[in-house]
Amino acid sequence: MRRLAWVLTDGKAGDEAPCLGVAEALGCRIECRHVAPRPLLALAMPWGPLDPREAPGRPGSPIAPPFPDLVIASGRRAIPYVRRIKQASGGRTFTVILKDPRTGAGSADLIWVPEHDALRASNVIVTLTAPHRISAERLATVRGAPDPRLAGLSHPRVAVLVGGDSRHHRFTPADTERFASDLRRLADEGASLMITASRRTPGPLRQALASFGDRPGHFLWNGKGENPYLSLLANADAIVATADSTNMVGESCATGVPVLVFEPSGGHRKITAYLDALVRYGAVRRFAGRLEAFRYEPLDTTPEIAMAVARGLDLHRS
Repeated sequence: MRRLAWVLTDGKAGDEAPCLGVAEALGCRIECRHVAPRPLLALAMPWGPLDPREAPGRPGSPIAPPFPDLVIASGRRAIPYVRRIKQASGGRTFTVILKDPRTGAGSADLIWVPEHDALRASNVIVTLTAPHRISAERLATVRGAPDPRLAGLSHPRVAVLVGGDSRHHRFTPADTERFASDLRRLADEGASLMITASRRTPGPLRQALASFGDRPGHFLWNGKGENPYLSLLANADAIVATADSTNMVGESCATGVPVLVFEPSGGHRKITAYLDALVRYGAVRRFAGRLEAFRYEPLDTTPEIAMAVARGLDLHRS
């Protein structure tokens, strides 16, 4: 029987998707478990205790036994729950945390961090990009059967992946105008834009993007129907992604097509270091309002991370 893995997060897509990517690469049976600590307790996380209402013995607990073979967790609210699972399972459950838990390398049996983070230890895996679900197999499958909404678009097709305001970035009115102007230039030069926005996309930027949905030969996902995100990646000749989402940028690099990154106001030294490393790898260039032709070996570190987890789990079992 395949091993059972819990994917443990507070439900944020940015935390859950990388965990699912690793669990899927391992071929595990997967159960998604969502923690929901009360606000005051959440403020003390990851250092404080879990919410007693969600302890293993309480009705409706997200970590109620029987415990799985493996827990893959991400996000600061999940960290106290990982510690409790390790304790309550008598050490039987192998624990993995994706991203620096900020509570030290002893917080789990295995921890993954990106290169631009400082945490290093014998049980810490370090790669350039984060794990994700955008495998070569999934891209090939979707490429062979593109979303009907995209199939009729002419080349070059440009996937435009738009995030929004975040802890480190802010789309000012000038940023919105510059980004919209650069996209209009691509469209005027013959590119077919395939645009998807996020819940974080601010209203003025969303309105600026809406104009492309009214222009023939372009596609704007309006939130209705299935999000064709994977199909956008699979069928793009180039990708424009906003720098506020390192996950989107990393997933884009799994395609092997040029990735052009738009940087709104703000930023952070770690994000800059990450983008600079991807530039050196040859997958990314800063978006300058024009398409650029370059190729590189698709970058997907998920299998490497999954192999490290599999080795750790085997050693743990033995």
